[in-house]
Amino acid sequence: MAKVVHVHLTHGIDGTKRRDWYFSSISAVYTVLTAEQVGATKNYLLHAGLSGNGTVCTKRAIIKQSTLISGSRRGDR
Repeated sequence: MAKVVHVHLTHGIDGTKRRDWYFSSISAVYTVLTAEQVGATKNYLLHAGLSGNGTVCTKRAIIKQSTLISGSRRGDR
């Protein structure tokens, strides 16, 4: 199953009102956001225990990882 990493920023980023971001991996987070914006480094999140549907709260964001649920194709029951 695919995973999704949800980053909810508690402080806005200059130039955007967007507070919720969705990524396919922790590494992908850092292609768009900086460690300062997230409030944690990539290395920290990789070792923080997010893999078991965990949550990490920083002063700047709430980061959650969970499983992406997708529907089956017609007849794939």
